[in-house]
Amino acid sequence: MSEAIVMTQSNEATASLFGAFDANIKIVEGAFGVRVSNRNSDPDSGDAIVVSGEAGDVKSAVRVLEYLKRMIGDGETLSEQSIEYVISAVKDGQDDGLEDCSKDVICITNRGKPIKAKTIGQKKYIKAIKSNTVVLGLGPAGTGKTFLAVAMAVEALRQKAVNRIILTRPAVEAGERLGFLPGDLQSKIDPYLRPLYDALFEMLGPDNFQKYMERGTIEIAPLAYMRGRTLDDSFIILDEAQNTTGEQMKMFLTRLGYNSKAVVTGDLSQTDLPRGVKSGLSTAASILQNIEGIGIFEFSERDVVRHHLVRKIITAYDKYEREQIEKKQRRFIQDSGKDRKQ
Repeated sequence: MSEAIVMTQSNEATASLFGAFDANIKIVEGAFGVRVSNRNSDPDSGDAIVVSGEAGDVKSAVRVLEYLKRMIGDGETLSEQSIEYVISAVKDGQDDGLEDCSKDVICITNRGKPIKAKTIGQKKYIKAIKSNTVVLGLGPAGTGKTFLAVAMAVEALRQKAVNRIILTRPAVEAGERLGFLPGDLQSKIDPYLRPLYDALFEMLGPDNFQKYMERGTIEIAPLAYMRGRTLDDSFIILDEAQNTTGEQMKMFLTRLGYNSKAVVTGDLSQTDLPRGVKSGLSTAASILQNIEGIGIFEFSERDVVRHHLVRKIITAYDKYEREQIEKKQRRFIQDSGKDRKQ
């Protein structure tokens, strides 16, 4: 048996680290098979957190606790998802850079909440947006692709780096023909663009959002309405890009004007295009590689920051789809063997 000590800076930090009813510590104990206890010390110098168990497990658990302690020091509130992410990164030996995730503030919301990267993948995604004119962000649901892009756009607008924000999505469910829905144009397209509204409400607040919309500083429209335009001095976000055709994607990317930045986000595993139609996002990711000024970043299921079950659901579906492909391949090989014998 081995034992190690992690020092906290205050009783409040210890309470945050342990969580309500020691929920946070129980996650760490369960992940590494260790025992974590609080050995009270001087209130002014914090507490000694004792970790005991097998040497290798203790070392990993201490590493996790040090990361969590640093997050608390940076003003982060620990959640089950964030704790499990840190544990997963440490177990896989991919925790280099974790300590920097919560340092850089991307944007401050209307309620004063700082928006920061929550995973190493998110931090790299933000860096890619900063250093490229066009970025393709691919990955599963819940990785923050759109939310972080909107945060970057709002900050660019506040810093006067751009004059407007343009957000667009393909209205695939209606085939870009929205006439059968009730109401005026805005009422027809709102259901498709609601996630973009939600992100902007979070950043700006309803009043500021409405003011920017009325001035034309923020524009939200279906992808079909981008045709024929040149977008200068703009931060442009194309969301749900897996539902674009090759022609639509080319049309969108060639709208880019001077002093503009474009972020394209999508999840290739959730394409709603008709059977046999290849996603424009998939094509773009293939043909735009190695072009200076264009960054292609792919998230993994580890970067999912929604409920921890979302990551497990994505992993389960990926496993199922791989198994289905393998079955088809085995079936094809068996059928080919039968044909040769005949």
